[in-house]
Amino acid sequence: MKKPLPLVDLVILAGGQAVRMGGENKLLQNFDGQPQLLKIISQLRDDVAQCWVNSHRDHARYQTMVRDVRCFTDAPAGFCGPLAGMRTAWSVVAADYVLFVPCDITWIPTRLVEQMLAQLAEQTEARVVYATINGDALYPLCLMHRSAEPVLQQHLDQQQFSLHRCFKASGAVCVNFSNARSVLHSINSIAEMEIYRQSAA
Repeated sequence: MKKPLPLVDLVILAGGQAVRMGGENKLLQNFDGQPQLLKIISQLRDDVAQCWVNSHRDHARYQTMVRDVRCFTDAPAGFCGPLAGMRTAWSVVAADYVLFVPCDITWIPTRLVEQMLAQLAEQTEARVVYATINGDALYPLCLMHRSAEPVLQQHLDQQQFSLHRCFKASGAVCVNFSNARSVLHSINSIAEMEIYRQSAA
């Protein structure tokens, strides 16, 4: 009998200021004909227990769009990057594994959770597995075990906000995915959003 997979919660990281997007909320943007919130949750809902959004705004709007989504802000409040959202997540989620997904991701690999769990099971010293797409590291797209929380807190206490450094200290491993159609793995500006839309047309 196949061993059941452990419970995994989904946390969408949307806690930034979106300065290069003119302050527009990227999670509400239509990169592919539907808001990012709906796109991400619809593709991953069957693989996770609870869906969360880490964001400092628009909580009521998210919950209107997806009734059972739950929201939280960084604690303490501020804009310290995805590391702060990841650390805060462990104070609200019940699962021992969290799949973190950046709100501006353009493509989500199939069987993402399954493959990341398998990699962590093989690399028993690792507490984090992150994705590379076509060889490019996308650190915010990662699966993390609760045991990584002290490392996150240590880096935040030291004002070290680099995911690369934090993940290295957590013994992180990666899973590589290929996408021949991918032009941009994430959208960081209005200009990039237009480039992506034109390439996907």
